[in-house]
Order: sequence, then C-alpha cells, then structure tokens
Amino acid sequence: MSERTLITFSKMQGLGNDYIVFNESEKILIPEDKKPEIVEEICRRGFSVGADGVIFVTPPSIEDADIRFRIFNSDGSEAEMCGNGIRCFVKYVYENEIVTNDEMIVETLGGIKEVDLDVEGGEVMASSVDMGVPSFKTSDIPMISDKDEFLDSDLIVDGKPIKMTLVNVGNPHAVIFTENIENIDLNEIGPMIETQQSFPQKTNVHFVNIINRNEIEMITWERGAGFTLACGTGATACVSAGFKLGKLDEEVEVHLPGGELLIIVFEMDEEVRVFMEGEAVLVFDGVMELEI
Repeated sequence: MSERTLITFSKMQGLGNDYIVFNESEKILIPEDKKPEIVEEICRRGFSVGADGVIFVTPPSIEDADIRFRIFNSDGSEAEMCGNGIRCFVKYVYENEIVTNDEMIVETLGGIKEVDLDVEGGEVMASSVDMGVPSFKTSDIPMISDKDEFLDSDLIVDGKPIKMTLVNVGNPHAVIFTENIENIDLNEIGPMIETQQSFPQKTNVHFVNIINRNEIEMITWERGAGFTLACGTGATACVSAGFKLGKLDEEVEVHLPGGELLIIVFEMDEEVRVFMEGEAVLVFDGVMELEI
C-alpha cells in the first residue's frame, strides 16, 4: 500500500542542464521498482519540479570508490554517465559532507571517474573530471555495423545519408560536424538519429561547428531527454571525435547554449584520456511530497 511521504531534495544545474538530487547514501528514499515512474513524474516541467534528469547519491558497490553516482533521464531510463550531472553530484556530495575529500573516486555505470575539486571556503567552485579513454569501436557504442569504427561515415537516417562519427565516453554519442549549425532542426532530426535502428541502446546526438582548432560550438539532442542546454559527456565526445579526425587540437573551449566547458585531451603511452573542466550551481533546496 502506497503512502504520501515528504522527501528533501536539491535542484542543481550545470550550464543550464538541470537535475534533482536525492541523497540515498544512508537510506533508500524511492524504491527501486518505482524510480522510473517517479523520475518521469517529477521531471515534467510545469507539472512538478521539472528537470533534465534525477541524480541519486548512493553508497559505492566497489571497494575502491568513495561514492556512487546514479542518473536517470527525464523519461525514467537510467543512463551510464553525465558530465554536467557528475559535476553537480560532486559539489552536492562535498558541500553536504558526505565525502570530504577534494579528490574523489566516483563509481558510475560508465566506469570509475576521478574528480578533482576546486574548493574555496568550503564551497566547490569548479571541478575537473577524468572522463577516461574514449572508444570508437562500434561494439562499444553499441552500434550494429560491419565497420570496426564508424568514423566520418554515412548513416542512412529517414532515407538520407548523414556523415557522422560514433564514440563512447561512458555513454554513446553520434557527432555530426557541420558549418550550418543554425539551420539544424534539432527537434526533427535529433530523435530520428537517437532511435535509428543501428543503435540498440539509442544514442545522444550532437551537431558541431568548428570555429577554429581550439574552439567549437555544439547543440545536443540528449538520449531520453531531448534538447538540453548543455551536455558534458557530449562536449567530451565531440572534442574526442574532432581530435581523432585531426580537426581539433588537445585543448578546446566548447560553447554550448548554456555556457562553456573546457575539454583537454592527453596522449599518454599511446592512450588518449580526456578531461572536462567546468562549474555547477545549487539552485535551491526543497521538500516534495511523493506517493511511495
């Protein structure tokens, strides 16, 4: 039998990508079987708090991690990782004294992420996230294809070829470089690519205009959420793809509708690792009544 329960939460945003954060580090607030339904309900703008997704702070399930990051899209589906979300997450975790290290090891569905926090007077001003090693293998995206890597290649979408590069940075991304970003009808083409049959787990979609080798602008159709003002894993994916194709240098400023991120590529021992730097903001704390 369900009952009405008051639950505290925080509303946070990273470059306009906004999230509701629940602290489940000590006890479960929302039962596992009800999480998708409740997430979808509370993310509906105009009907509830509204957000691009919901973040849960949970205990780590592996010994080496300090804390575990879980994120659900606004449609109730659980995602592997989120760049803007994890910056909100570590700010929340540090400032609420759940983990008090200014260097954190965070467990995610997309793998372990190491995060360095820039702290001033007990407040997290910004953070740098080791986003790991990008994979271009179609088996890792995952993508149904006879190609080992899908680089600057045509994919048929709605009967038309679209040249794109596929990369996984903890979650899947389709990167399309274009000189006419302002002419893209993202609401039409975004969901077509997201749900294209080649992607059994769907994909995030990004259109990118290269300003110069150290600066790009991008727009995003996020898997399970739609248009978003920013996407941290997307910025990481776009710079990784541009670097792989020889279009971009190691340090790139990414302009998103919600603001800027710095993405840095390091080549170490024939391995490429990508780091993301940016800020996150607490919007407000609140209490909501849920039927659980």
